[in-house]
Amino acid sequence: MIPASPMIPATVLAAAFAFGALATPAVARAEMPTFEVVAENGRFTPETIEVPANTRFRLQLTNRNAGPEEFETSSPFKELVVGPGVTRSTIFPPLKPGTYPFFGEFHPETAKGRFVAK
Repeated sequence: MIPASPMIPATVLAAAFAFGALATPAVARAEMPTFEVVAENGRFTPETIEVPANTRFRLQLTNRNAGPEEFETSSPFKELVVGPGVTRSTIFPPLKPGTYPFFGEFHPETAKGRFVAK
């Protein structure tokens, strides 16, 4: 707990904790939906990912290719470069209901997929 100071009384700090105003980033991360994708043999698995519409979410990408992969979307614009054997994540803004394609920059013919926001 954060100690009280002359500027912030202990009762104000206690109320802030009680109402979640000082939630830790780990708590915020745990509540966000997370979807895992694997890049392997120049493809993404799964190719279709259903995400909740109007909700921020995290994409976690694990690259099992022999070389790097770059996950990319144009709407919303996102790029995520992942080295071989590495897992990285990125946060997406809330998507309106619809279909949003993504692709792998280094395997554009085979590494394709889509988010379906419902």
